[in-house]
Amino acid sequence: MLFAFIIAIAALVIIGASFVVLRRDRNEGLVIDRDADTPQIVEIGDVDLEAPASAEAEPVAEPEPKPTFRDRLSTARSSLSGFLGGVFSGGITGDTWESLEEALIRADIGVGTSTEIMEAVKAKAEADEITESELLVSLVKAELVDRLTGFDRSLSTDVGDAGGEPGPAVWLFVGVNGAGKTTTIGKLASRETAKGKSLVLAAGDTFRAAAAEQLTMWAERSDVHIVRGAEGADPSSVVFDAVESANARNADLVLADTAGRLQTKTNLMEELSKVRRVAEKGAGTVTETLLVIDATTGQNGMSQAKQFAEAVDVTGVVLTKLDGSAKGGIVVVIHSELGVPVKLVGLGEGINDLVEFDESEFVDALFD
Repeated sequence: MLFAFIIAIAALVIIGASFVVLRRDRNEGLVIDRDADTPQIVEIGDVDLEAPASAEAEPVAEPEPKPTFRDRLSTARSSLSGFLGGVFSGGITGDTWESLEEALIRADIGVGTSTEIMEAVKAKAEADEITESELLVSLVKAELVDRLTGFDRSLSTDVGDAGGEPGPAVWLFVGVNGAGKTTTIGKLASRETAKGKSLVLAAGDTFRAAAAEQLTMWAERSDVHIVRGAEGADPSSVVFDAVESANARNADLVLADTAGRLQTKTNLMEELSKVRRVAEKGAGTVTETLLVIDATTGQNGMSQAKQFAEAVDVTGVVLTKLDGSAKGGIVVVIHSELGVPVKLVGLGEGINDLVEFDESEFVDALFD
């Protein structure tokens, strides 16, 4: 009896000691793995005692895919297909060429350019002895691509190439109100900062208060510095101050907005010429003067575009709202009549929907 009592007391002592060890081990930062075949000691720092074993890391958001011409030019494609539907059917007759020229004109390619394209396609068809009009599609596409090829579509920030001294590059944006200048600048600011460039924005459209406010919001969104003046201030002085500010900050690039409307067209063009000159009086060098055109205006916007091109040395065109235009032929007209390349196109309202123009992808998207 006494022996059994002693055995029981000993067992209780052993069990109590094991709990003491377990508590001490936890206090010392250790834990016993009782589920293993052979108990193992692991560091608590390696195990989350609170989180369930099946906890998953939060998914990383993938970047938005780049918009494609094929997806965004459905309006222009369906329109052009309707114009050319009666041309590319049956055999080639004398009426085929008149119908082709008319279809190109209705696609907003312009009378002179449409005639040139039609004659070039006709000559090629006769040389290759093509007798079926369906085969004309490839000839028209090849002619359009050829007319859009051979232009430098890069956006330069190399002040050395422009003959300037070390300092910030300046991109001037010109065009009528409503074409999308301010939005284009905002999207480019986001893109260029993502590439690692330091920027300063110049709110040079001092005749429209909303333009400065809108540009300020874009500056805040991209976390870049902006220089703006009072309403009605001299646009040239605002741009000049922005260039000097960029130089003091060792910034790479100045994106300068300009007015799109003054009291008379003559005043507007004279003001833009002045802005262009003053922008280079300090440390800056204008490496790009980009004409922003609303694609939905079609031929109606070409006369205005020509005036801007005459007032300043336009180096390229930004064609906005191309996704909403039924007449993509405006691209061909710009290259033929202005003699400058379309460098960027707007394919939507998103911040990533301003993309580099690609002539082959563009022409394919119009037909296929």
